[in-house]
Amino acid sequence: MPQPGESLNGRYRLDDRIAAGGMGEVWRATDTVLGRPVAVKTLRVERAAEPSFQRRFEHEARAMATLRHPGVATVFDYGSTDEGAYLVMARIDGHPLDQRITQRGRLSGAETMALVTLVARALQAVHRAGIVHRDVTPGNLIIEPDGNVVLVDFGVARSALSVTLTGASNVIGTACYMAPEQVAKATVGPAADLYALGAVAYHCLTGGPPFAGDDAVSIALRHVTEAPAPLPGDVPARVRALVHRALAKDPADRHPSAAAMAEAATAAAGGDLRLLATESETVSITPPPEPERPEKPRLWTPLLAVVLAAVSGAAAVAAVTDPFGWFPESPAPVPSVSPTAPSVSATPSPTPQPSRSLSRTTEKDPPPANPGPPRRTSTRPSASASTSTSAGPSPSSSPDDSPDPGGSGGPGGGSEPAGDDPSAAPEAVPEAAP
Repeated sequence: MPQPGESLNGRYRLDDRIAAGGMGEVWRATDTVLGRPVAVKTLRVERAAEPSFQRRFEHEARAMATLRHPGVATVFDYGSTDEGAYLVMARIDGHPLDQRITQRGRLSGAETMALVTLVARALQAVHRAGIVHRDVTPGNLIIEPDGNVVLVDFGVARSALSVTLTGASNVIGTACYMAPEQVAKATVGPAADLYALGAVAYHCLTGGPPFAGDDAVSIALRHVTEAPAPLPGDVPARVRALVHRALAKDPADRHPSAAAMAEAATAAAGGDLRLLATESETVSITPPPEPERPEKPRLWTPLLAVVLAAVSGAAAVAAVTDPFGWFPESPAPVPSVSPTAPSVSATPSPTPQPSRSLSRTTEKDPPPANPGPPRRTSTRPSASASTSTSAGPSPSSSPDDSPDPGGSGGPGGGSEPAGDDPSAAPEAVPEAAP
């Protein structure tokens, strides 16, 4: 008998025993080459010496290797050692149906129909491959956490190419779920698996198999001669009708195929096939909390204050100086004109001269009320002028264009009419020398 830690052919390490059956044991194991978890089924030592059991074991490997379905365990490898043969399969993470019923009690009608739907779909794939399982039991149905059901243990499966695996006095299968034709050693076809699935559904609804007894032979015979006890009264009518049809003694009275049985079970379950799930449909992925870290001083607050102050100062300077002309210019005040005559400079000023008000009359001014006789006036240069007049008036000067800063009115006075001051004598104007 294998022991924990033992390695098969230097590759499959046996970790711990899962279950033991009539033909062998099932182990949790590890494929040390690929580094993945697997399940290893070994043939019992006392059975390994029998050629018929060795052929049956090899037949199970071949039968399962041809199947690809979510409801059927996948076979990875098959081999033999000095102590016997072994079968390497995908490890199914879940719990057998019989263990769940033992822990939680009987299932509801909807849950039972969801299970029947999933198993019948898997059986449809098995039957399409030309294989009859012949041992559909609660112990061979594994319920995964997402609610999927996987059919395992094809140790007594039979295909069209297999040889006879039973002797004259042997009945292969589990007596509590065995079809009448299988007990009678008649032709066994896909309908035998449908009967066994009906017996499993009966077990789910009542908490026990259809028939019980002291030994396997008596139990098996009751499938042939007796009808099971009625289902509990809380079982829906559609569920009751499906189970009753599946447990018919005549294979022709059962569902015509596993696919038809799955369709009827889906309708009875209301279409919800996740009733057996033990985990939520959506698993939230929450990141682990970060460790607490001491709070660092916030350096950006004073830095932000300094930046804002600098920006505000720059804006104020720009508003006062306005080097780029960004702000509208206010109108300059108009300076008041003094009656004092402006000085004349030889160098023109770059700034525009302010307007001057003249005391003399213009063409637009009204004529004086009592005009006197015309009088010749002279142009007297200002003391601040940079040039002096020697011979006579400048050719560019005229009595009409130049004011009289040195008139009889005194400094700063304007020109007056000659008739206003009788005592004023006319001033002689020097003439240029010949």
